[in-house]
Amino acid sequence: QVHLVESGGGLVQAGGSLRLSCAPSGGTFVGYSMAWFRQAPGKERQFVAYITGNTYYGDSVKGRFTISRDNAKSTVYLQMNSLKPDDTAVYYCAAGARPSRIVESYTYWGQGTQVTVSS
Repeated sequence: QVHLVESGGGLVQAGGSLRLSCAPSGGTFVGYSMAWFRQAPGKERQFVAYITGNTYYGDSVKGRFTISRDNAKSTVYLQMNSLKPDDTAVYYCAAGARPSRIVESYTYWGQGTQVTVSS
């Protein structure tokens, strides 16, 4: 069964940077739209960014986060700069047939990786 595996989360001070990675296990997601979402305690899962032929970002991360893709490695990255305490959440990678900001549009999900930003 194909699934996604995220890595790269951790604890960082405000203003710092982290890079998250998402790789498939047991298959490939070539041709899929890939996205990152995040979920803070007590809140709904929130769109962060997607990449297909182009990229699209949520308003709260625009200008600070960059999504990229290495098709040779079938890996998607999320470079996060100028991190803020409000960015603290579990970050999830997702794959779907078409680009979307909606959670329900994605078929495959990773287990999530925790990002904690201290003030």
